Amino acid sequence: MILLGIVLGLFVGLLLGGRPQRLLDVRLTWVGLIFMALAIRLGTQWAIGEDYASVDALRLPLYGTGFGLLALAMWLNRRQPGLLVVALGVAVNGLAVAINGGWMPVWEPSLTAVGLSPADLNVSFHRPLPNEFGADFFLRGGPIADIIPLPLPGLANVASLGDVLIGAGMSWFISTTLLHAPAEVEGYISLGRGPRVATETGLGLERPVVLGSGLGPGLSQPLPVGARVRGHPYIRLATDARFASFWLAQTISSFGDRLHQVALAVLVYGITGSPLATGLVFLAATLPNLLLSPVAGTLVDRWDHKKVLIGSDVVRAGLVVLLPFAAAAEIVLVYPLVFAITAVSLFFRPAKVAVMPRLVGKDDLLAANSAIWTADTLADIGGFPLAGLFVAFLGADIALAFFVDGVTYLFSGLLLAAIFIPPVVRSAAPVLGGAMRTFLAELTDGWRFLRGQPPLIQNTLVSALAQASVGVTLALTVVYARDALDGRLIPYPQNYAAIETAIGVGNLVGGLLVGAVGNRLRKGWLVVGGFIVMGVATVLFGLTGNVLLALVAASVVGIANLVYIIPTQTLFIELTPAALMGRVVSFRSSLVFGSMMGAMALSGLLAEMWPVGIVIAGFGALTALAGVVGAFLPAVRDVR
Repeated sequence: MILLGIVLGLFVGLLLGGRPQRLLDVRLTWVGLIFMALAIRLGTQWAIGEDYASVDALRLPLYGTGFGLLALAMWLNRRQPGLLVVALGVAVNGLAVAINGGWMPVWEPSLTAVGLSPADLNVSFHRPLPNEFGADFFLRGGPIADIIPLPLPGLANVASLGDVLIGAGMSWFISTTLLHAPAEVEGYISLGRGPRVATETGLGLERPVVLGSGLGPGLSQPLPVGARVRGHPYIRLATDARFASFWLAQTISSFGDRLHQVALAVLVYGITGSPLATGLVFLAATLPNLLLSPVAGTLVDRWDHKKVLIGSDVVRAGLVVLLPFAAAAEIVLVYPLVFAITAVSLFFRPAKVAVMPRLVGKDDLLAANSAIWTADTLADIGGFPLAGLFVAFLGADIALAFFVDGVTYLFSGLLLAAIFIPPVVRSAAPVLGGAMRTFLAELTDGWRFLRGQPPLIQNTLVSALAQASVGVTLALTVVYARDALDGRLIPYPQNYAAIETAIGVGNLVGGLLVGAVGNRLRKGWLVVGGFIVMGVATVLFGLTGNVLLALVAASVVGIANLVYIIPTQTLFIELTPAALMGRVVSFRSSLVFGSMMGAMALSGLLAEMWPVGIVIAGFGALTALAGVVGAFLPAVRDVR
């Protein structure tokens, strides 16, 4: 995995016109500490392999020192894009080794899946994990052990989540180093801890000037292709260590979400065999948006956004781990847990939107939002097929999927904790006697602002109508995959994962298109066109039983989905003051997710009476109708 990350970084950097000699000019600090850590880590493994008993007796402190120093060295160089991720990966692997007394645990079923056996292990460093998901498996760090099978021709291996992080970080570091000279990279990075703050009346970001991003005064010569590529907003964002870490945190947790989404749908449907019971899981996940979203948004506007993001990740990690235990005890216990996970996410979502203008400049907002949604897309593309294979591979041991998701939340929280986000300066907290009155006034202010902005409120109402079909497909796709599709080409549940993957591929295409050319088009027409195309594609999706046609329709749904989401989110960021962001976004979420919730409940009942494909197609027609309505509303259609 680490080697693949290095090769990928070189490939991407060279493909985009990077220069290999820039690797020699990298300005790393504490270089001696890096070499010392590697010498201890690799030297210990070599000495143990050569049967040096004295070294074997000290394997735990030696390995602990090696991993600890290397993680520290990477942390001290976290201003370099990607090395913060490497530090986290090294720390995770070191923790797995420390838990096992100086051995790296490996899960035998993963070895078998790639054609290896325990005899292929490095006996001086690896030790097999218990095959059963009992207490011993988790006490020995099973979720962070070598459990990820990599069935690559000639390179078959088993990796850990730490290896994935190290590989991703090295790929990021190498590609950005090839693309930019050290002085340029320093110009993009803002990890320091200065007194900069964002106020309620102005953000005051003091963003550095981006080098090589366009023509200077008096220049008429076009920049070389390589320079134009390096000045593209996506490349600028990739070389900003703060945004890169923020983006990767979302990507990691999104991968885990896809895994537990597939696992939860398969688990509940497998236990109950009821489309209604399965749909109620997603209904429970949507209900907090209607009941709690404005309250959560008002509180988020009062609290430190970074602490909200980290705390939400930690709490969700604990809740998601409880899901398989709840299902084993009594399936009805799953519903309040799913409700609680979404309730916590209500704090994360507006905080994530609110920090965006403090991470990137105004000119990069559309590209940054596109990149964040592309992170979800990458998780769809990679996460859903892997989730389908992993869930099928786990069989009765499906609980591991939820534990892996919990670990990804913790990874996300650690990455967010390591980056600097300028805080918002707020007025002093009200005295206790007026706290409730002030809270209600703040809550009302958010609704008044949303209602008083025609582009925002009309976009919200049209979206509430259009996105009802999203709730329906979310709740019923697993039923559609099992009962409506021909399973001869792709069997269930792999066909369910394939559909979600097709939507993800479409999301990727749509996200990249909007990020690349969205600034040249009216946001309003992007929203209107996105709704109409998504509605038509959803109708075709519901009416076919052919899995190939369903995958094509699902990919079109994915493209259209990002075509309206990205400009909508950018519109809200541009028109909403920072001090009101949490409340305004939360009120919008209440209306949109309330519509989705109602559609979920209704569709579950309708699917008990009518074919599930007909139900999906009917709601797709409603989405297309919403797009047509938006085309006749100037406040929706004409937004630039």
